[in-house]
Amino acid sequence: MSSFDAIDRAIMRTLQDHGRISNADLAERVGLSPSACSRRLDILEKNGTISGYHARLSNTALDYKMMVIVHISLSGQFAKTLTEFEAAVKLCPNVLVCYLMSGEYDYILRVAAKDLEDYERIHRDWLSALPHVVKINSSFALREIIDRPNVGL
Repeated sequence: MSSFDAIDRAIMRTLQDHGRISNADLAERVGLSPSACSRRLDILEKNGTISGYHARLSNTALDYKMMVIVHISLSGQFAKTLTEFEAAVKLCPNVLVCYLMSGEYDYILRVAAKDLEDYERIHRDWLSALPHVVKINSSFALREIIDRPNVGL
């Protein structure tokens, strides 16, 4: 954050809360002309600071009421093993997040399911079929406390 000035931080904060704001309104909020604001946005997008603009959909509204945290152990951590697993897990539409981990498990996944029967299908058809998997441990979220899409600025 040290390479960003106060205006860059104001732009980023505003966009985190109001991703659909017009450039004119954004410029007014951060104290720039629309053209200067547009130039700043272009820089933040080109350098990868702003990685995209997204609609945040409700899993519950889409009938995905169950969130499952899945711990995966592989047969080894050879480059080929990791690459093959990662390519395959990206194809599973119910996997929302996948992290390569240090510690007891190789990967942690966050999986959305409609219900227990749906998760059984995901487990059987997708997770168990992933290459090099030797252990799957599933934990079911009882309640979501916080789900921040961004870090605080």
